Amino acid sequence: MSGQAILAEGLGKRYQLGEDGRPRGLRANTLRDALTNFRPLRSQPGSWIWALDDVSFTVAEGEILGVIGGNGAGKSTLLKILSRITEPSRGWAEIRGRVGSLLEVGTGFHSELTGRENIFLSGAILGMRRAEIAGKLDSIVEFAEVERFLDTPVKRYSSGMYLRLAFAVAAHLEPEILMVDEVLAVGDARFQRKCLGKMREVSSREGRTVLFVSHNLGAVQRLCSRCLLLDGGALVAQGPTGEIVARYLAGRGLATLPGQWIDLSGVERSGTGEARVEAIRCVGGDPAAAFQPSSERSLEIELTIAADAPREAGNIAVTFYDTAGTKLVNADTLALGRTLALRPGHNRVVLRIEALHLNPGVYMLGFWIASPAGVPWDFTDAAARIEVVEAGWEGPGRRPDGDGVVPCRFELRLEEG
Repeated sequence: MSGQAILAEGLGKRYQLGEDGRPRGLRANTLRDALTNFRPLRSQPGSWIWALDDVSFTVAEGEILGVIGGNGAGKSTLLKILSRITEPSRGWAEIRGRVGSLLEVGTGFHSELTGRENIFLSGAILGMRRAEIAGKLDSIVEFAEVERFLDTPVKRYSSGMYLRLAFAVAAHLEPEILMVDEVLAVGDARFQRKCLGKMREVSSREGRTVLFVSHNLGAVQRLCSRCLLLDGGALVAQGPTGEIVARYLAGRGLATLPGQWIDLSGVERSGTGEARVEAIRCVGGDPAAAFQPSSERSLEIELTIAADAPREAGNIAVTFYDTAGTKLVNADTLALGRTLALRPGHNRVVLRIEALHLNPGVYMLGFWIASPAGVPWDFTDAAARIEVVEAGWEGPGRRPDGDGVVPCRFELRLEEG
């Protein structure tokens, strides 16, 4: 890496709420309304919002930088400024190289033009000659898997076809800087893996810079060595991806102490609500682990469940996920072949896992409650962030388990002769 590809200093973007600084419901519909509601042309208190506020950072050439944060944190606004789609209200950013961006499905495409015509249009916008674009055409079409529809207007494409072509164009037309927003979530799992591999390739083999905005923390961790964490338009942290992801999860209220009850009233969940999990806690079966979940030891998971009437729960499940959303451990009463009678009001339920076969690390805890017919009453895959430890662990050399998800005990023997 010979230098900096992006330098941003004090970036801020301010938007006005409503067309005239007032709530939209007060806009004038008639001349009388306009005269009645007339106010001097000045900013009214609370009529502005900073979508991005005093953000400064640098990105090295050839680096893959992740940008994470909750909805409304300012991630997309940042990429729009860096892509020159919108101007900052204050601050500045220096971009050294051509930028290819994929910020939303169809960005930069003309709906009336065919896929082929849009490829050449995008290349021309990037300053490429027609011969250069033609040389990339076959690889773009092969990656996007749209051979049959190349000469069809893109307005007739499905969202998946549109996305595949848009990403292929952005990745193959040799921009020095590639910016990709959460739009990849539109694609299926196979195509997402394909895109992640391509971004890794253009960075490691071709030395291009990538900015990757995503809520898929597993993908961010696999792809990015460094991250920015945005919250409320402000840059609250930047550094190694693992540290920033852990801080983000903790900041969302997903961190918990061993044995502590976790109040779930503010957790986003789905279901009919006929029975809801109000609180949950994990109690390790080994006192040496300070009641913390520990690898290959028993674990009790206690739930407080509120029911609106006498209910027969067909299944109650507690699940451990990795940060990519992969289901790792699922303790589900359905496997026991029995239902559970819930009383109106509060119920205390305990699930006991005889041995938690997870290596030490941080996992997401989710739950599921459903009727005997399978109708979900309450479920989420992100109720809390749980750390699994090794009971009695004393440092390197103590436990030959490998570094995968599931413990793998092994020995090493040197054969003679």
